[in-house]
Amino acid sequence: MANPFVHVELATTDVAKAKAFYTGLFDWELEEIPGMDYTLIKVGEGTGGGIMRTVQPDSPSCWMAYVLVDDAVVATDKARALGATICKEVTEIPGIGWFSVITDPTGATLALWQMNPAGKKP
Repeated sequence: MANPFVHVELATTDVAKAKAFYTGLFDWELEEIPGMDYTLIKVGEGTGGGIMRTVQPDSPSCWMAYVLVDDAVVATDKARALGATICKEVTEIPGIGWFSVITDPTGATLALWQMNPAGKKP
């Protein structure tokens, strides 16, 4: 596996303002996810993403890239062994997959993503 970037997510302090800006700037289609405060960004070809409100009120808006891994637990443990700080341990999005968030030894933050192939647990 080449570990491609598979999703890019905007955590923003103003979701409505971000949606207006990015749909004005780019030819993106936005899709609200029912029951969640989350909007999918559909770009046609290429890597899509999402938009959500920042988790911590004092956090600035920022983009987060997700990299595909075979096993989120193994990749997170490997990142830890290589000196990463684990910001969010492996977490399941039911029926979709698992992710973790790491900060590398240089201070850059990245998310790791494992797809859910028909109910397989990591």
